[in-house]
Amino acid sequence: MKIVHVITRLILGGAQENTLLTVEGLHHRYGDDVTLITGPAEGPEGDLFRRAEEQGLKVELTPNLIRAVRPATDWKAYRELRRSFRRLRPDVVHTHSSKAGIVGRAAAWKEGVPAVVHTIHGLPFGPFESTRRNALYIALERWAARRCHAIVSVCDAMTQQALAAGVGRPEQFSTVYSGMDADAFLHPRRSREDVRRELGLAPEHVAFATVARLFELKGHDDIIAVAPAILRADPNVRFVWIGDGILRDRLVAELEAKGIRDAFILTGLVAPDRIPELLAGVDAVIHPSLREGLARVLPQSLLVGRPAVSYDVDGAREVVTPETGVLLRPRDLDGLADAVLRLAADPALRERLGAEGRRRFADQFRHETMTAQLRSLYERLLAGRPERR
Repeated sequence: MKIVHVITRLILGGAQENTLLTVEGLHHRYGDDVTLITGPAEGPEGDLFRRAEEQGLKVELTPNLIRAVRPATDWKAYRELRRSFRRLRPDVVHTHSSKAGIVGRAAAWKEGVPAVVHTIHGLPFGPFESTRRNALYIALERWAARRCHAIVSVCDAMTQQALAAGVGRPEQFSTVYSGMDADAFLHPRRSREDVRRELGLAPEHVAFATVARLFELKGHDDIIAVAPAILRADPNVRFVWIGDGILRDRLVAELEAKGIRDAFILTGLVAPDRIPELLAGVDAVIHPSLREGLARVLPQSLLVGRPAVSYDVDGAREVVTPETGVLLRPRDLDGLADAVLRLAADPALRERLGAEGRRRFADQFRHETMTAQLRSLYERLLAGRPERR
């Protein structure tokens, strides 16, 4: 097949890693002619361009495909994408993220691409956005849904929320869980002791990792809010923040103002292939994000055998259950503190929850499974359609 994937930014992030693994799988395993079109990777989050180059993938940059909503720039991106599709003549265009999804679907539909697919990694509207922004994004997503043949959700919750908002038709949707290199998490390449020594963790420390951009709605403020009480109750708790972002300086200043900076280890940006060993070096994961599709770190932590604490948003409940971790109401700060202290005090509980997570999800989140399901979808969409010439 000739396939084009379109994403807004190729930064270090879950949607981007998902997309790159899909492109790699289609190219290497199935021999498809795949092109990845992306906008510039702006900001401090890092990017995946080098990895794409090392994998021998075709990547094209569309300079006007940016995250911010700017009608004039978005119109230029739409025209650029139409020209790209006209030149590449793909059988399938598969878009990712809200901006690329809206602009990319419009361009692919206008060019008559035989199969237009969009993946919802996380919806741009929800209870933590303003009424005005929600109304705008819901209208745009409804409009874009009429300009594609299929919509893929990374969890069932995304389908339910989209349909409840009047986005798309039920028959358009299917769930394909976000794939990853499961074996890397089942068998981290470095020992737990080496990683803990590198992080500065003593044997008595109980470490809770958060893997996320230092950005709005990711929940770092909630961790800061509960950390003083947690540390008074158990001074051996440590918090490991993996990632970087535009809020780093403000968050560090808050830690220092509260006198708890020494209990926090900030790794900054790390290569994606280091995440398995870092998760293996900690004792549990906290993911208090207020908006996700299905955060990749939740199944990743379970594959490593570490229980997860998460807010009950979007698809979290599809992996975080009473048997694998702790699920909390969003912004339940008392519950967050209690969960951390309970896990910190009970290594047997941590072991039991993590082991059950490994057992349940070892196969479900393999990237090979994801790519096979997506390619099967493409085949179904193209069946009976005339080939492009």
